[in-house]
Amino acid sequence: MVTPSRSSTPESPVRPPEGPAEAAAERARPSTAQRFVAFVERSWRPIALLAALFVAWWVVTAAELVEPYLVPSPGDTFAAIAEAPDYFWQHTWTTTYETLLGFVIATAIGVASALVMVQSPTVEKTLYPLLLFAQVIPKIAIAPLFVVWLGFGLGPKIVVAVLMAFFPVVISMVTGLKSVDPEMLELSATMGAKPGQTFWKIRFPASLPHLFSGLKVAATMAVTGAVVGEFVGADAGLGYVILQANGNLDTPVLFAGLLIMSVLGVLLFALVEWLEHLVLPWHASRRADTVTTTL
Repeated sequence: MVTPSRSSTPESPVRPPEGPAEAAAERARPSTAQRFVAFVERSWRPIALLAALFVAWWVVTAAELVEPYLVPSPGDTFAAIAEAPDYFWQHTWTTTYETLLGFVIATAIGVASALVMVQSPTVEKTLYPLLLFAQVIPKIAIAPLFVVWLGFGLGPKIVVAVLMAFFPVVISMVTGLKSVDPEMLELSATMGAKPGQTFWKIRFPASLPHLFSGLKVAATMAVTGAVVGEFVGADAGLGYVILQANGNLDTPVLFAGLLIMSVLGVLLFALVEWLEHLVLPWHASRRADTVTTTL
């Protein structure tokens, strides 16, 4: 019996069929049109509400239901920004820099603290009450102390931003690390996985959805912390703009500072949500409902 040689068997140019996981992932991936439709469906309600609020603001001021020095009109507010764009840009950049730096530091310290607390129940029982105690203290009450200790530079603003953003990060990270399915940990131990492998392959990925939820809150809190620090002692930043405008009864500039501060917080929140979309495409909430996809 003659065995046919390998060369006599022609190689098939057809690609092997995709596995079920790859095929399912390809079908679940939304197209550009679907992404745009999902974005419109998600965004039109808050945009409509925002437009309604601006219309109500304009109606109230146009009908002179309140005095202009109490509530300026939208036109006066935007005119204040248009008349001094460099002024607002300079102070907005200062607050943005303080916010981003405080947010990054708070994230690093919060994640590291959560890792230590999860690994050591003794440390958790020691630090957790202190974290709660520090969180309930009004930051505006202790901000003057940081000015006394650190001066009028960037230090006090960054410290207050860190304190404001730290708590959501550490709490969400601890919750995420503890929410891992015990059966997954038992399975990894049965298969001989080392503690480091278990952490990087199971615990850490499972904690990321919780962590990003905390980061969204921390991003907005960092803006508030930076502005609070500027209220106490500063010569630049949106907090300084708002404080000076309040003292001069310049409500258009005051409202302009508040508006820019709000936009800054929304942009940082959207940035974190975008990063979540890049890092967690496998997250169940995004996989189950494509309407929640923003990008």
